[in-house]
Amino acid sequence: MKTIDNALLDGLLSDARENERLRRGMDMRNSASDNSQRMLNAMIPGTKVDIHRHMKSAESVICLKGRLDEILYDDNGNEMERISLSPADGLYGCQVPAGVWHSVEVHEPSVIFEAKDGKYGEDGSEMIQ
Repeated sequence: MKTIDNALLDGLLSDARENERLRRGMDMRNSASDNSQRMLNAMIPGTKVDIHRHMKSAESVICLKGRLDEILYDDNGNEMERISLSPADGLYGCQVPAGVWHSVEVHEPSVIFEAKDGKYGEDGSEMIQ
């Protein structure tokens, strides 16, 4: 069992700083046979998260540390809504509906917990072209 505490989050952020993508994920499933996606995702400002959507599942996003915007787009890639997440400001999370294009903009080193249905690679996820 892993405890989600500052030491864990700080370690993930340190790893993210060393990663060329400026991100570090941590699988939070119980086993590889678990057909969901639950993960911690540490992100450093400047990381690029492509606009994408999950056709078969909504996505729950909870910001544990830092400050970022969850950005929602229309089918043409035009920004429709920006949801600011920052636990220091009492803004903890959001639910991205299934089929909605989205991405994030990271303003300070941040760690989110994200969860969605479906095994990674088999969940109907798409990138915007």
